[in-house]
Amino acid sequence: MKEIVISGSHMTSIEAAHEYIARKLNFPTYYGGNLDALWDVLSTLSEPMKVTMIHLDKLHSCLGQFGEDLVNVFIEAALNNEHLHFEIN
Repeated sequence: MKEIVISGSHMTSIEAAHEYIARKLNFPTYYGGNLDALWDVLSTLSEPMKVTMIHLDKLHSCLGQFGEDLVNVFIEAALNNEHLHFEIN
């Protein structure tokens, strides 16, 4: 299983968050850079992947409600896709 750590401290804007996540998780070039596109990619992963998010407090301080929405996309995608495991550390 591929294991990836993403840090809220690198997500200082909405655009930076999407670019960082796409780079860390090696998303396809057609990734749309929005929450719907994030859901689409995460919910259709076919290879096992564990994503651990750290520095959640920094994510929330920089992005507020968007940060919460972003985390919820990961949580819900993990509940719907057996190949994705998500945790907050």
